[in-house]
Amino acid sequence: MTADPGSAASSPDRRPASSPAHGSASGRDRRPVRPRDPEGRRRALAAATLEVVAEVGIGRTTHRAVAARAGVPLGATTYYFPTLADLIVAGLRQAQTDVEAELRRWAEQLGDGTDLPARLTGLIGEYLADRGRALTELELYLAAARSPELRPLARAWRDRLCEILTPLTGDRAAYAVAVFVDGVLLQHFAIGEPLDTAAVESSIAALVRSDQSAAARGRRAAASRPAARPG
Repeated sequence: MTADPGSAASSPDRRPASSPAHGSASGRDRRPVRPRDPEGRRRALAAATLEVVAEVGIGRTTHRAVAARAGVPLGATTYYFPTLADLIVAGLRQAQTDVEAELRRWAEQLGDGTDLPARLTGLIGEYLADRGRALTELELYLAAARSPELRPLARAWRDRLCEILTPLTGDRAAYAVAVFVDGVLLQHFAIGEPLDTAAVESSIAALVRSDQSAAARGRRAAASRPAARPG
């Protein structure tokens, strides 16, 4: 098996075999070797791939661009991911894993929906606080407009958020709130203004109330209809 191009390795002492190095039974110079971390290297390359894809799209992503972003030799990318397709798939899997983990945390924090507008606003603020990650994921989300391969990832964010919210708000409000959250994230970075937590919280509350009021009106209308006469 070839050595990881990005890893250091011990090298043999070049003295003649008849003159072993003093203090070494094997005759080799035992220099310290940096521990290898293949999984760590793969994760770093996957993360760098996401950043490149978010900036230039899948069609313009290359091994060389990813290596430069990750700060590793070009050979390290082809060692772990021989084809560009392998590299893209690894990046998208990493993005999917990150999105799922983040939304699981959101689901846990929202709990039974008590004080949902305030809790959800707090989660949005926490997400935006990690600016580097949030910006990369948002760029990746928007890159789906030019790279259809990214659309399942974009849909996964919206659909999973709707799935979390629906038991707490109803399906219409869940969809409205999910779309609103997308807009809040986009506006935050596009305009560069701080998150207006009071406005976001009141808007979420209004969306939830609107759907609940519509549902209540529908139930009242159904109850007021005369029963059908038997034929």
